[in-house]
Amino acid sequence: MDFTPSEEQAAAQGLAARIFGDLSTHERLVAAGTGTDAGLWKELCTAGLPGAVEDIGLLGLVLLLEEQGRTTAQVPLAVTCVYGLLAVAEHGTAEQRERLLPGLRDGTAVATGAFPARGGVKAVGGALYGVVPWVPWLRDATHVLVADAERELWIVEVGAPGVTVVPVETTAPWSVGRLVLDGVRGESLGTGPGACAAVLAASRTAFAGLQAGVCAGSLARAVQHTSTREQFGRPLSTNQGVLLRAADAHMDTEAIRVTAYEAAWRRDQQLQYEAQALTAAWWGSEAGRRVVHAGQHLHGGTGADLDHPVHRHFLWGRQLDAYLGCGAELLEELGRLIGSGRTEGTS
Repeated sequence: MDFTPSEEQAAAQGLAARIFGDLSTHERLVAAGTGTDAGLWKELCTAGLPGAVEDIGLLGLVLLLEEQGRTTAQVPLAVTCVYGLLAVAEHGTAEQRERLLPGLRDGTAVATGAFPARGGVKAVGGALYGVVPWVPWLRDATHVLVADAERELWIVEVGAPGVTVVPVETTAPWSVGRLVLDGVRGESLGTGPGACAAVLAASRTAFAGLQAGVCAGSLARAVQHTSTREQFGRPLSTNQGVLLRAADAHMDTEAIRVTAYEAAWRRDQQLQYEAQALTAAWWGSEAGRRVVHAGQHLHGGTGADLDHPVHRHFLWGRQLDAYLGCGAELLEELGRLIGSGRTEGTS
């Protein structure tokens, strides 16, 4: 396998790095509060980055999300691409693709997903009932992809009768909402639980890539801080304990990155990748938590100051830890998958 980005993927990543670096500044994040930076989202869509994901694949999306994570940019890029563009492109009918994809490409539509599915939604004759406690970027969304108790997928318009969105504040500022469905008519996407499993694997991979960027940003800030902050007349970075803590964080970050790359590459090569997606999710959850804690601790008292940007990496890292899932649960699911024998071949 070869994770070297293609020319198109590298160009998209470079453009994303420039836009996020220029616009996702500490001052703009403060001004955005817990909401989305609408100006930044418009700039990304004008540059064509969401739409490019159809061409650069899941690995390309992971590269874009790494750049978002480095700056903790508050835009619905991951959810729109993985629950909208990729899901509709892969599982939608020709009519659905023609109708839904243009708006998702240019940013006039925003998608999110009520995932992971835990049986909280039931479908009765095409009408959906149930509650999903929290859905990322739901307050920005025009469409939400819902998995019912039978693992069937439904596209729901957020403004449709029977849909209620209740604002929820979580650790990270993701414009989260509680989704309440009371007899809303859903639009079926794909057939059977296979489509649901594919979307879940893609989302786990994408959010693991986002976590890799969050951890890389946290570690970069820690390196800069410990290299310039002095104690007893020498930089903190010369302390052996600091060096070892930073080295462990670096290795954890690389493990998250490479497992996300492998899962994304296998998906783009049309190989089975559910097991690799679960592996990436486990590393993103378990190692991601360790890294952002290390970044916070290596800043000392500065890490607890909300005027310093490193705290955002800590908040995002913990939110992604929760979203990707408990490590023990992920390992249990991985064990069942391996035991079933569905880990080899094409998808």
